[in-house]
Amino acid sequence: MDTPLTPFSTVIRTASHEQHTEAETSTFMSDLLGGRLGVEAYARYTEQLWFVYRALEDGAEALRDDPVAGPFIRPELNRVSELERDLAHLRGADWRASAAPLPATTAYAARVAECARTWPGGYVAHHYTRYLGDLSGGQIIRGRAEQTWGFARKGDGVRFYVFEGIANPAAVKRGYRELLDGIDTVVRDELERKRIVDECKTAFALNTRVFLELGQEFPLSA
Repeated sequence: MDTPLTPFSTVIRTASHEQHTEAETSTFMSDLLGGRLGVEAYARYTEQLWFVYRALEDGAEALRDDPVAGPFIRPELNRVSELERDLAHLRGADWRASAAPLPATTAYAARVAECARTWPGGYVAHHYTRYLGDLSGGQIIRGRAEQTWGFARKGDGVRFYVFEGIANPAAVKRGYRELLDGIDTVVRDELERKRIVDECKTAFALNTRVFLELGQEFPLSA
């Protein structure tokens, strides 16, 4: 699978395709995007994202000079402040008082934090699954949320999906994939590259478990 002629961005995308699809087509996300759930389900989902992105961004500074993870850390990708603005809009100024992670979210954030502390390659896997997805499929979620719950276009409630510091998302995604392809030059060991790919699968699986628990909390009424 992982040969010198296969770009690493292709390797990681194709290897995790099944897990990615499972996350995208979860019952909760299908119901949310289909407009079959109320705004509280969307708010609860946004709240879970806040815990995960705090783990990602709290761990970023220590990795800024790391040869593997450092090139991926770009402040214009950061989402925590946007999530906090959305939550204030969705839940009110005191939203932190009631914010609570689901068990699956706690496990997800803990794994991200562990990778940030101990394994830069694993951190890259989590960084990839989140931020590149936000720049791509996340825009579908934004559009559906604006349509379903009446948020202002690119306004409060959907700011998580709006990258104000990025003028050309397509160019950023292209550059991100080029960074992934360059991992071969800093991660020479094939087994280590495979570990990164496997961690990407783990990231999607952790995300799917969050969706499963959200689906249990917000079952679609008959």
